[in-house]
Amino acid sequence: MSAPVHDVVIVGGGPVGCATAVALADIGINVAVLEARAEGERAPDSRTLALSWNSRLILERLMAWSGDLHPTPISAIHVSHRGRFGRACLSASDVQLPALGYVLRYSVVYDALLARSRTLRIDYRDGFKVSQIDPGTPVSAVSGITAKGHETIQARLVVIADGGAALTRLTTQSVREHDYAQVAVVGLVRPDRTHGNRAYERFTPAGPIALLPCEDEFAFVWTCSPDQAKSLSSLDDGTFLSRLRDAFGDRAGRLISVRLRSSFPLLLRVAGERNDERVVLLGNASQTLHPIAGQGFNLGLRDAWDLAEIVRSISLEDIGSPSMTSRFRTLRRGDRVSGIMATHGLAKLFSNDFTLVAAGRGIGLAILDTLPPLKRELMRRMIFGVGG
Repeated sequence: MSAPVHDVVIVGGGPVGCATAVALADIGINVAVLEARAEGERAPDSRTLALSWNSRLILERLMAWSGDLHPTPISAIHVSHRGRFGRACLSASDVQLPALGYVLRYSVVYDALLARSRTLRIDYRDGFKVSQIDPGTPVSAVSGITAKGHETIQARLVVIADGGAALTRLTTQSVREHDYAQVAVVGLVRPDRTHGNRAYERFTPAGPIALLPCEDEFAFVWTCSPDQAKSLSSLDDGTFLSRLRDAFGDRAGRLISVRLRSSFPLLLRVAGERNDERVVLLGNASQTLHPIAGQGFNLGLRDAWDLAEIVRSISLEDIGSPSMTSRFRTLRRGDRVSGIMATHGLAKLFSNDFTLVAAGRGIGLAILDTLPPLKRELMRRMIFGVGG
């Protein structure tokens, strides 16, 4: 018996994969989603996501946004140096928006998109561990192991939306990686006063620290060396909190409690393009970014939306064709390259504490704060991406 044929098969059932499936199913495309984890295997995830205003608009169009998600608006971002000259404040009012973005729990966004995908006619398969992808004409084949044994699905177009490096390497000969030799220590802290929906990006000698308003707490991202991260992980909550207060200062108030600490290494991974295959890569499968500007998930949502818009404009027979995949890569190239360069440049620039570099950063922040047109353009790119 031949393998079933779909218009599109999406490898990876996470938030970006689900968003892509919903966007395509909404326009009548026959979609299958392959998720490696079996139902019930997904562990609780305490991570938070910073969504731009544009990402909210995309989720609204996908009918996956509501007040039940308990989003915390970001009305302003305060950027400063610890113990050095230079600061800037980016405000939603500068770009005439209700908010620059929102902070939500990763699991809440995921659950909303998963629930929405299950209201549509989507062939969602848990526990499908993909082991091989064979691009072909007129269809490609995706094979893997399930509870039933070896299975294969065929599709006009294969979308890789799984952030694992192994799957990315199945579909491209070129994967460039840069290890930042840094670790992100993350968690939630409670201040002794209301945060007022203000986020903070604070540059310290050891690396940047971000505080993002999350309900009545802050989600923090503390970038530091692997040795420092290892030392911090061994501390009890009280001692850790004292170290964080010493590093960040009291600009956001006194931090009085911490919970849900974890850490992960930071790297840049960029997949090369291959225009001769019926395969496209989205989100972390295409580019895994440093979290300094909070662009990774937002870039993935824009990938998903633009792919659906292209598919909407062509015939079923053209889905996955070289002209279609080339058009998608061309459309997304500017936004992708801009996101990669911006986050990589910021990560290198603000992890360097040489005196001249630090002084230049301070001057740059001061200039930014006094030039409203420059601030507005920067915020527009952060919110909508290049070409948005």
